[in-house]
Amino acid sequence: MAFLLRLRIISMHRRNYSTILNPDSNTIFTSKEKSRAAIARLKTEENPQRIIDICRAASLNPESHLDRVAFSVAISKLSKLTYFEGIRSLLEELKHRPDLRNERFVSHSIVLYGQAGMIQNAIDTFEQMDQLVVKRDVKSLNALLFACILKYDILPDLDTYNWVIKAFCESGNSSSGFSIIAEMDRNGCVPNATTFGTLIAGFYKEEKLEDVGKVLNLMDEHGIMPELGTYNIRIQSLCKLRRSYEAKSLVDGMLSRGMKPNSVSYSHLIHGFCKEGNLEEAKKLFKSMVSRGLIPDSQCYFTLVYFLCHGGDYETALQVCKESMEKKWVPNFTVMKSLVEGLVSISMVDEARELIRQIKKKFPKSAYLWKATEEELPKKP
Repeated sequence: MAFLLRLRIISMHRRNYSTILNPDSNTIFTSKEKSRAAIARLKTEENPQRIIDICRAASLNPESHLDRVAFSVAISKLSKLTYFEGIRSLLEELKHRPDLRNERFVSHSIVLYGQAGMIQNAIDTFEQMDQLVVKRDVKSLNALLFACILKYDILPDLDTYNWVIKAFCESGNSSSGFSIIAEMDRNGCVPNATTFGTLIAGFYKEEKLEDVGKVLNLMDEHGIMPELGTYNIRIQSLCKLRRSYEAKSLVDGMLSRGMKPNSVSYSHLIHGFCKEGNLEEAKKLFKSMVSRGLIPDSQCYFTLVYFLCHGGDYETALQVCKESMEKKWVPNFTVMKSLVEGLVSISMVDEARELIRQIKKKFPKSAYLWKATEEELPKKP
């Protein structure tokens, strides 16, 4: 009942809150303008109740990077003003906002409680997730662990921060990485390429391409230039999303700037185009890779042979397979059997028979696996 009454009071004063951010009622703020106005006012406001009113007026949502910054600024200022009851009131109120009844906000509120040193409230929030009809999982557990780090004033080193960011990204909560980088900045811990590379991979996995751009901007602000490792993370991530042409554009951009992609870069592209069924592009990239003096690894050969067989291009698959075998890299039995059967289907029986002979010679203990296949081969005239 008390909570419903509080919501009613908030609704009654909604117009008053709106003037906090926008004194000129004739001007309509966009969501981003509203968030920026809130951050600007939070940084200068010293009245604790006014800080809470600003947060309410902005209708902050942790889905937005700007709003996460605003939350962090607000909690930091309220903590310095020792207005802990206000922090508790604000976060508990927000937990029941219909659009924030989700695991992402609850996890973020746990971190905010940790930032304020209110670890018991963070633990209570974690334990109350079932009551809020929100799933408790590794994301919320990571948030609680990070809250404990903040509370007990343990100064993590770079490896610790990178580990926490990786945990958030692997659990599908990459957005929390922005708060961790902000915490690193406050503690004088400088992020490195691994920090940002992990975040980039996380956002690609969650298909949040706009946030990838934000991470690249953060790298620039920290004076970290994207190097080959960062590019390879982006190339691989785009290929996994079946956006291989975009990944290829990154490689073309690297070349135009005098940066040389390596065999890993090309392997990601070849695998990406193969998965998308664009074998012609994959073959072109393989030739380009070799012409640039780069050496494909075994997995690159195996991938190409597999997909070429799958696409019915058995002649090219045989050529690639021979190159691989010259380097003592032989695809697995299933792939080789597919190639042999494919060669037979296009009347290249002698080539199929010779391939079996070479494999049996290289792996005599597994020679028996080829008995049935050999018996099915057309007999020589």
